[in-house]
Amino acid sequence: MTAAGALLVGGTSSDAGKSLIVAGLCRALARDGVRVAPFKAQNMSNNSALTLDGGEIGRAQALQATACGLLPDTRFNPVLLKPGSDRRSHVIVRGRPYGDVGAVDYHARRAELADVVAAELSSLRDEFDVVICEGAGSVAEVNLRATDIANMGLARAAHIPVLVVTDIDRGGSLAHLFGTLALLEPADQALIAGFVVNKFRGDPSLLAPGLDTIRERTGRPTLGVLPFADDLWIDAEDSLASPVGRRVGGRTAYSGGPRLAVAAIRLPRTSNTTDVEALACEPDVDVTWVDDPSSVRAADLVVLPGSRASVDDLDWLRERGLADAVVERAQSGRPVLGVCGGFQMLSRRIVDSVESGRGAVDGLGLLDVDIEFRTAKTLRRFSGHSRKSVGAGSAAVSGYEIHHGVAVRNGERTWLVDDETGPEGARSGVVAGTHCHGLFEADDFRRDYLLDVARAVGKDAFAPAPGLSTRAVRERQLDAMADLVTTHLDMRAVHRLLAGGAGSMPTVLSWLSGDRTSDHRP
Repeated sequence: MTAAGALLVGGTSSDAGKSLIVAGLCRALARDGVRVAPFKAQNMSNNSALTLDGGEIGRAQALQATACGLLPDTRFNPVLLKPGSDRRSHVIVRGRPYGDVGAVDYHARRAELADVVAAELSSLRDEFDVVICEGAGSVAEVNLRATDIANMGLARAAHIPVLVVTDIDRGGSLAHLFGTLALLEPADQALIAGFVVNKFRGDPSLLAPGLDTIRERTGRPTLGVLPFADDLWIDAEDSLASPVGRRVGGRTAYSGGPRLAVAAIRLPRTSNTTDVEALACEPDVDVTWVDDPSSVRAADLVVLPGSRASVDDLDWLRERGLADAVVERAQSGRPVLGVCGGFQMLSRRIVDSVESGRGAVDGLGLLDVDIEFRTAKTLRRFSGHSRKSVGAGSAAVSGYEIHHGVAVRNGERTWLVDDETGPEGARSGVVAGTHCHGLFEADDFRRDYLLDVARAVGKDAFAPAPGLSTRAVRERQLDAMADLVTTHLDMRAVHRLLAGGAGSMPTVLSWLSGDRTSDHRP
């Protein structure tokens, strides 16, 4: 079978826009009837999702799968690194725990992981018409080039042409593009087909002379200038997209009624930041990442999100005075929510010999729950129901669990019930916690919970948006990404690269150097 067309979207840095462009290309090709799949050989992110068979992949690759009309598959992200400290990461290979390793140890294992990456990419290319690959960090990390499996090492091994993306909103993009190409060895340079400028504000004509200079000095054209689009925010790749003070969500039409202020505490090792995005879909809910006690005290709802290092992040809460602020607000009847690691922090006691190795430590004591960390990791999908916060009956919920900590004793009222395994989570008055991610994407459950929060803070007139679907919001976001890419990227050039592969690079570069329009579109 002939290998499928493939393209690697690399970057001059982390968070340059690679994930967005891959998702946009995947959706655009899928809308045209192309059987397309995403691929990121190695991802470093604490935002993850589960596949149907219980494997763990990066959240961005799960979103890209949705863009393709596919269910998440461990092949889409065969190696996932979840940093627990500055020096060690939890490694996931083919969706399953591989162990905790330091940077030096990890690089020593790259040969084995390279075989895994090659096999998974080959499998996808045998099954799909096109595979859109995403690089990791910068393609010019020459200090790591000898063992690279995600950027130019992957492109060379699989004979894939590369587009290099830069975030011009950070400044210095022209130097980044020139320097990135200049640092690469000639065989790697030969695979760079062109550049993409992301997050441009202003008149493109002002940028054109700089792009002309880059073309003259590198022999590579800029195949697109994407404008700044601050309304694209669903399923962030990692915590870089969740800075303190940033309001989560895009522009929404307010109803004019009471609004709820949600403070999501930005932990040092925050994981699955996407949990609060479903709350931010609501027009009258403002979600902001915070790290100070005053914001915690002022909010209507405080969310303690997941953490890759629950005990260490609990220490951080105490050091900054945030723990006292959380306890004070709960004792005064103001709602607090903990998800996964955040749930563990709300407990009475944590016994952790797995992540931190600290043994028994005191939690915040807001829930009469005891947590013990187990060596075996819980990876499972959740489907069940919850007792409604407002009215009678129950609300359907679904989500997924990724955690080492287990609630070995629960003296509180059960909050959720899984259809197969039974009780999950705990609730005591205005304080609630669960190990389950993704709950608030269940629209009825989210609305019920927000109504309960509003009543607790005296905002009885608050009303969630009727009929709002987080699934529909996500689909609209993906279509917007596709529209952005197809409007501002040279799709004729992209199709030529996909059709010809790395072997067509001299021909494609010659074609690109011909008579092209000033805005880099055919």
